[in-house]
Amino acid sequence: MELGINLSFAVKRWPEPERWAAIVDERLGLHSIQFTLDLIDAWWPQAERAVLARAAKAAADAHGIAMHSAQIGLAGYTYNGLLHPDATARALARDWWGGSIELAAELGAGAAGGPLGALSAADAAAPARRQSLYAELLEHIHHLADQARRLGLSALLVEPTPLPREIPATIAETQQLLAACSDSAVPLRLVIDVGHALYRPLYGEGVTLEQWLRPLARHIGVLHLQNHDFRSDAHWGWPDERGSYDPHHLARDAAACGLADVPVFIELFFPFEQDDAEVLAMVESSVAACRPH
Repeated sequence: MELGINLSFAVKRWPEPERWAAIVDERLGLHSIQFTLDLIDAWWPQAERAVLARAAKAAADAHGIAMHSAQIGLAGYTYNGLLHPDATARALARDWWGGSIELAAELGAGAAGGPLGALSAADAAAPARRQSLYAELLEHIHHLADQARRLGLSALLVEPTPLPREIPATIAETQQLLAACSDSAVPLRLVIDVGHALYRPLYGEGVTLEQWLRPLARHIGVLHLQNHDFRSDAHWGWPDERGSYDPHHLARDAAACGLADVPVFIELFFPFEQDDAEVLAMVESSVAACRPH
């Protein structure tokens, strides 16, 4: 299985392309990345953004690093996105997604996306309102897929999350979304995160990763790997006494479901105040813990 890393670890610490590229290549020995939109914001003016994207692509190329995709980061995830209760905000979110697709193309990545958005508490509690926003979400996805095809991307990424106010949050919702978008200009490809799929407070104490992987296998484009405690979306590394997820389990379950050719990206987040040397050491030990599997 191809092992890579999401550049989430570099945010605010190593934003310079030549630095994160050197870390990925020389310190981690990896040659595939998922770019995080926390490093270059899709809202930045297009001309200046394109310059930054070219610099990032040049650094990756110089180190023999493949730019797999561009993924919504923590900053983008804090917003309600395509499910915001205000129509103007939803339109702006679609524009932001459009900019993200442009940025992915500028980076030379093959796909872009992430979590779609979050309903407000009031909208989630009103079935008719939820259904109306869901119908509009499908329109947004088709529009963005058209743009992705025009710009040469091969897929839109959609990441299920373990929050009932977000779409999709369950296997059934994910299947429903995929069916409704089966005619999109580029296919939807799922990002399945082990910390999301195994969130026991929502899915139950007996939930397994295979329950997610087997029915969705042909639509999965990315697997996200993190250490967690099955009760939080922690994105810890290895070793960490708070976490108990064994990376061998992802390799085992993916192989059992015929997903040995799907790339795996380690996705780690750290407190911004944590010592930089400690962060780098944890990233290195996490890669070492995952690589054998």
